[in-house]
Amino acid sequence: MKKRIYFLLAFAFISGFLFAQTEDKAQLEKERQDIQREIKEIQDEFKKVKGKTKQMIGQYNLVDRKIKLQNRYISNISRELRLIDDDIYLSNIEIYRLSKLLDTLKAQYSRSVVYAYKNRSNYDFLNFVFSANSFNDAVKRVTYLKSYRAFREQQVNTIKETQALIAKRKEDQLAKKRQKDGALKNQTEQAKVLEVQKKEKDVVLKELKSQEKDLDKQLRAKQKKDNDLKRSINALITREIEKRKREAADAAANKPATPAPGSTGVVTTPAKTKVTREVTVFNSDADLKLNASFETNRAKLPWPVDQGNVCVHFGPYKIEGTKLRGDNPGITICTPQAGVNVKAVFSGEVFAIFNVGDTKTVMLRHGKYFTTYSNLSSVSVSKGATEEDGQGGKLEFLLMEDKRNLNPEPWLRR
Repeated sequence: MKKRIYFLLAFAFISGFLFAQTEDKAQLEKERQDIQREIKEIQDEFKKVKGKTKQMIGQYNLVDRKIKLQNRYISNISRELRLIDDDIYLSNIEIYRLSKLLDTLKAQYSRSVVYAYKNRSNYDFLNFVFSANSFNDAVKRVTYLKSYRAFREQQVNTIKETQALIAKRKEDQLAKKRQKDGALKNQTEQAKVLEVQKKEKDVVLKELKSQEKDLDKQLRAKQKKDNDLKRSINALITREIEKRKREAADAAANKPATPAPGSTGVVTTPAKTKVTREVTVFNSDADLKLNASFETNRAKLPWPVDQGNVCVHFGPYKIEGTKLRGDNPGITICTPQAGVNVKAVFSGEVFAIFNVGDTKTVMLRHGKYFTTYSNLSSVSVSKGATEEDGQGGKLEFLLMEDKRNLNPEPWLRR
């Protein structure tokens, strides 16, 4: 009985584990498809900007991103191989369990056959029935003999079913081994692709180093432009915050005090009031509704351009093997050519339009969130409109919460 319980528990565990692995494999396959799609998009983008001296850093970042994705792809295959190995291991356990069960069934059936052989004559059968003490006892003995015959037939069926199940498990195991061979072959091929990508990166890096002085000037100019952009944005947001604070203070000052029920009607004010934290000023009903809507759309916001890829990511960065470095307040999106349309990623008020150097910038407010679209060649809206449309070969896209810069990439739809 204990052995039977053990077998049942082992079967339940293995079945549950295999079901969980089925879900994991589906997730791995989806991840591989997403990686392949992104690699193709980056490769298409790289072909369009390849050889353009003004986009050397963008080329480098695209190739670097492609290599990181390729490593993820290879890691994905390694995880698949581990799952296949686990499948094969569990399959071996299951085959062993079924084989032991089959041996037990055969031994039981053998004993019943031997017993039936020893008592095979009709005389023994009739003697067993007619030696009963009563009619009811005889009926019970006949019923027992029929049950015993049915039991032997069931034993044969159970043995056949177990043999078929073992054969099926072995067939599945062969399929898993073929699947493993295919995954290993794919892993080898993807490793070769990775080596090609690394050589491609070396070529870009060599070209980039040969232009390091010119690129350093470009980066310094971009950093200066980024700093000018940040100062302009901070000044505008600070001005808006101060304006809202004044409006809130005026509203509070003009609001008549209402004495509490049962009081004398005299309202007293403490001599000193200590403010422990600053309350956001973007807290009107419309702001709160827009904030919630904007936050709900995290990872769902559309891209500000129809075609383009991130060529300089958010935050500090440096190019390996060079002195080139920078700190991006947003993301730089490279487009296949200049003159593409730029669209707002979310509904909101056009908060400001201003120049940064010789390019135009449009800033939209979405409650306490701000999106900024810079490096535009032209703007077709005025302050107070609901969307903007500009042009440019490189778009500087910034996202802020109040005065804090955020990384826009996690907010955009992949």
